[in-house]
Amino acid sequence: MNKRIAGTGAGILGFLLLVALLLGAYTLDETEQAVITQFGRPVGDPVKSPGIHFKIPFIQDVHRFEKRVIEWNSDHREIPTQDKKFIKADATARWKIVDPLPYFTRINTEDAAQSRLDDIVGGAMKNVITSLNLIESVRSSNRVFDQVEEDTFGTESNPEDYRIAVGRNVIGKMIRDQANPNLIEFGIQLLDVRLRRINYVETVRREVYQRMISERNRMAEYYRSEGVGKQMNIEGERERELKTIESSAYKRAEEIKGEADAEAARIYAEAYGEDAEFYAFLTTLESYEVALEEGVELVLTTNTDFLKYLKSVSGE
Repeated sequence: MNKRIAGTGAGILGFLLLVALLLGAYTLDETEQAVITQFGRPVGDPVKSPGIHFKIPFIQDVHRFEKRVIEWNSDHREIPTQDKKFIKADATARWKIVDPLPYFTRINTEDAAQSRLDDIVGGAMKNVITSLNLIESVRSSNRVFDQVEEDTFGTESNPEDYRIAVGRNVIGKMIRDQANPNLIEFGIQLLDVRLRRINYVETVRREVYQRMISERNRMAEYYRSEGVGKQMNIEGERERELKTIESSAYKRAEEIKGEADAEAARIYAEAYGEDAEFYAFLTTLESYEVALEEGVELVLTTNTDFLKYLKSVSGE
């Protein structure tokens, strides 16, 4: 009898231990970390490794938190710059929970964390933007102006007004570095911050647009004058080459003409040497063709040599 009771008791105890073991086991995947509380108070170190873990059933509870990177987006807020320009800016950031214990005790929920980030990161963004000129929040580099700034800006504008010392990308790092020390107590680490969008209030927008128009007009005028200068150089080179070609062609034409005249004179001389009378007759006929055109009247004496061959034809 006693053995039966003892066996039953051992079975019940084993069953209770199995139930306690099952109720006390919990798992974490790679995206989770946890804080264990006992009667509402944290006990032990945070659990960050994935796998199967154990707690005291009914007494201890598991509070799970995100282990991955989380996104934060700010509201569109109006901020003055150092040069007294008002802009509407918003930013985006990435953050994660690096210490679940203070996160649990100070914040506990992601909504509360986002609200705290609104205050801390938003305040850092305002402090940084307020300490810099408008151009620093707009531009990320000094490209374009490095090429034509001296000729483009002239005396109407100072090119240094368009150049940056910090730039938009560095501003994000400045906001992150200023906000992170205030987030350590909450177990949060800010990974990076980016200015997402910047709009101007109406008065600044008109001024910025006018400045952009003036800048582009000056750059267009610069390139236009560069083009006109190159056009003049090309036209001058073309004229020079044309003169050279025409001069060479005229020289060659005169040489050919001279050679032709010399050859003609040689042929005439040979013809005259062969038969002087025939040569005189031929040249006279050619002169008749020129002189005795229709409508031309000549008054000549009868004994002139010009009519010699005409008289011989008429029998005089």
